Amino acid sequence: MKHIINFSLKNKFALWILTILVTIAGLYAGTSMKLETIPSITNPVLSITTTYPGASPEEVSKKVTDPVEQAVSNLTGVDTVSSSSRENMSIIQVQYAFDKDMDKALDEAKEAVNNLDLDENIEEPSIAQQSIDDFPILSLSISDDKKSVEELTTLTEEEIVPVLEGVEGVSSIETAGEQKQEVQFTYKEDKLKEYGLDKETVENLIKGAKVSYPLGTFNMEEKEKTIVLDGNIETVEDLKNLEIPVTPSQSAPSGEMTAGSVTSGIPTVKLSDIADIKVAEITESLSKTNGERSIGVQVVKTSEGNTVDVTNAVMDALKDIKEDNSGLKIATTLDQSVEINKSVSTMIEKALFGALFAVIIILLFLRDIRSTIISIISIPLSLLMAMIFLKQMDISLNIMTLGAMTVAIGRVVDDSIVVIENIYRRMALKEEKLRGKDLIREATKEMFKPILSSTIVTIAVFLPLGTVTGPVGELFLPFALTIVFALLSSLIIAITIVPMLAHSLFKKGVKSKNHEENAGRLSSFYKSVLQWSLNHKWIVSGLSIIILIASLFLAPLVGTSFLPEQEIKTVNVTFNPNPGELEEDVKEEAADAEKYFLDKKNVKTVQYSIGGGNPFDPGAQNQALFYVEYKEDTPNFNDEKEQIVKDLNKGQSIGEWNSLDISGMGNNSIELRVYGDNTEDLQAATEKVQNIMDDRKDLDKVESSLSEQNDQYTLVANQEELAKRGLSAGQIGMKLSQLGERPVLTTLNKDGKDLNVYIQTDKQDYSSINELEEETITSPLGQEVPLSDVVEVEEGKAPATISKLDGKMYATVSGEFKGQDVGAESTAIQKEVDKLDLPKNVSVEMGGVTEQINDSFTQLGLAMLAAIGIVYFVLVLTFGGGLAPFAILFSLPFTIIGGLLGLFIAGETISVSAMIGMLMLIGIVVTNAIVLIDRVIEKEKEGITTREALLEAASTRLRPILMTAIATIGALIPMAFGMESSGLISKGLAVTVIGGLTSSTLITLLIVPIVYEALMKLTRRRRK
Repeated sequence: MKHIINFSLKNKFALWILTILVTIAGLYAGTSMKLETIPSITNPVLSITTTYPGASPEEVSKKVTDPVEQAVSNLTGVDTVSSSSRENMSIIQVQYAFDKDMDKALDEAKEAVNNLDLDENIEEPSIAQQSIDDFPILSLSISDDKKSVEELTTLTEEEIVPVLEGVEGVSSIETAGEQKQEVQFTYKEDKLKEYGLDKETVENLIKGAKVSYPLGTFNMEEKEKTIVLDGNIETVEDLKNLEIPVTPSQSAPSGEMTAGSVTSGIPTVKLSDIADIKVAEITESLSKTNGERSIGVQVVKTSEGNTVDVTNAVMDALKDIKEDNSGLKIATTLDQSVEINKSVSTMIEKALFGALFAVIIILLFLRDIRSTIISIISIPLSLLMAMIFLKQMDISLNIMTLGAMTVAIGRVVDDSIVVIENIYRRMALKEEKLRGKDLIREATKEMFKPILSSTIVTIAVFLPLGTVTGPVGELFLPFALTIVFALLSSLIIAITIVPMLAHSLFKKGVKSKNHEENAGRLSSFYKSVLQWSLNHKWIVSGLSIIILIASLFLAPLVGTSFLPEQEIKTVNVTFNPNPGELEEDVKEEAADAEKYFLDKKNVKTVQYSIGGGNPFDPGAQNQALFYVEYKEDTPNFNDEKEQIVKDLNKGQSIGEWNSLDISGMGNNSIELRVYGDNTEDLQAATEKVQNIMDDRKDLDKVESSLSEQNDQYTLVANQEELAKRGLSAGQIGMKLSQLGERPVLTTLNKDGKDLNVYIQTDKQDYSSINELEEETITSPLGQEVPLSDVVEVEEGKAPATISKLDGKMYATVSGEFKGQDVGAESTAIQKEVDKLDLPKNVSVEMGGVTEQINDSFTQLGLAMLAAIGIVYFVLVLTFGGGLAPFAILFSLPFTIIGGLLGLFIAGETISVSAMIGMLMLIGIVVTNAIVLIDRVIEKEKEGITTREALLEAASTRLRPILMTAIATIGALIPMAFGMESSGLISKGLAVTVIGGLTSSTLITLLIVPIVYEALMKLTRRRRK
């Protein structure tokens, strides 16, 4: 250590150069880091989506979900397998352990699913890893009053989408509302009969004619020639002119054959004679913005892409397109970069104000400009050095890393304060014998042990955070690393740059009179209070314990929650129609909702789409998705969001409106899972649980996953009657399953685009089940048999969705909690559920945010215990014994007093953020106790009594302890009292640290000396 300090003092110019280089490198790292709202979270979940056209949820569950679940449930590293079987679709989510290699998991899952022998009508399962990067970062609306939807579609597909796909960092572009073309092929039934043709023969001829493939290489004219067969059916006209051979017995009456319709003696007819073939414009999805038809464009970035950079690049690319197309309107309905920039600027602002508070506090204590400058130099340098490390680890600049820097401001200055204060104090002493470099070296060396110990202890506190799994661990690891890097940097600065600056700025020494006057009064007061406390240990200890116990009664009043919410002035709502509702009804409901939003004075933009898929809910069908942007100055926005869903659901019965949580946190949602072996028991138990939640006055939007049910008719085959007529149940299925289907016949080319050719079949609607029973099926003898003769109809209901977790069927009952104390509400609900008389095969468990709270709090609680153990171990190594560290740990319990009181006064709950604040306090509080006890032990070694050593240390170390504590508090004040929402790093964390640090510092200055003296007396007695 001596050599490092000597090097700094002898090579001041080299150190200045190094400081400049670090500053430049830190600024470059900070400006080139990726900007994100939250850290990129690795979600170890695979999603397996399978489409089974025309199948009911029960059929999907039986033929798709069950076999796929069995195939993947035993794969290595799988934690849980959950599934949702809907009409036409199966969605399975495979949750892995967080240490699983997801690339390997993806390969294993694909291999397992590909080996399954699924029904031929089931489409190939799609397997993908779920990621937060799969959500759009930008949602745009493209419109133009002067262009038709067809022209707008052409512009979007040929100009806008290709340009945006070429932007660096863009993964994919998804569109909705465009008008597309298809070729519609409709048979002329009378002509088919006239020529004696059947549909199967015609379709096979078309498929055989539309071929193009290489035949191989042949030797011709002493050279190898490649021969390729071209069916020469590429365009709509080619298809219309395709000749269909007709046998003579089937040919039309003389004179009705078209010219050129006899080839080599075989009569033919053109395909256009027996079918209508036309190019039609269709709209698969609808998109409107502020009442005008538009095309929705959603931009998804790559996992490596920087949200802000990608968004800016996309908007720049769109500027050129707008310049080339006058009248083109491009509205932004979702822009994640806006919130990122806002969060970053808010955090930077709070960090700057925090630094300013810290500087003012240091100046008030030291009352010396030079000492203040030396102390605060560690703030920017430590943060810049931390940015260099973060950049090397490819960690983004987000609210977690920026929040950590804000929190670290008060802590990184501690080491420098302790060193410069000791240098200043010794320079001011009249009896000090050393001067110049020798004094600075010894004063710095004297404080190296306590600042090294406090830094290591604070770093050690965050080590257990690396063991916290799940989203909490992923979110807060960058936070912990930022603080660790900043603290290590502050330690290096304290033993290099601080002594170098002290030698440069204090060449002429300091005025001892000022120091003695400034420190004397406060130290004298503290010494007298400490003297009295040491003489009345039981009184002080008893009062402290009573206050601690009393503070615990605040916990139920404070309440618990998962994560604080961040207010964003946008509303995302979805309309989910009831099973069986028509698309026309959904469009009408969406139009009414659009008018509702447009009539609101604070709404800026309303964009919605129907169909085209929902990126936040891949299994949604026939759903309306709304993006609504509000003005920044909208008052009482949270109340507005709550009222919107109520207003939209009022008076309509064809579906349900819900707000969409794009953050995925679901902070206010309470969910219970009801498990059962069969639908009947599940339905009965779910209704009982739902009744309990309906009676809770603070719960809104209580709903059950079983509330949506399809009306279902089951056609039970009469095998005896079928056998008499030579029929089978399969033939009935083939007959009915073809109704309304649009099979793709082939593909053609039009204007450079491939168009599907669809065989048009009349969509058969029935006014009743009786009309369906009148459908006939042809027997092998040519007899038309009515369905009513061979089937019996059973009427019933079936759930719209069948959900399973690890193979066990379950239903969910959920509600939005309007209050803050989610934990208390969940406990009250659980008590009511426990009273229910449920069948043995039915169980109810808490899920949703309650499950997240329990899991996260348990892990963080264990992390705190581990942190205390690590801290004690480090202190034992530092002090060479166990008694002094034991006394130091007595400062920890009293952080609870101020922490809970701060949360109560601020109206905050005990959340994950507050728990992280408590974890931080373990390191911060212990630091102050180390500085005090280190001085006591030092003086004891010089031969004075423990009481005298405690009183001397109280006088000497009071000022650096108060300076570091108040500087930390001052740095957090802007975060604690800022009006803007800080998201995950919220005022809950700030008030926890401020309150806990205040109470523990005040009590530490008394309790730790009391415990230390008591332990020393006990040790001496045992020795005697």
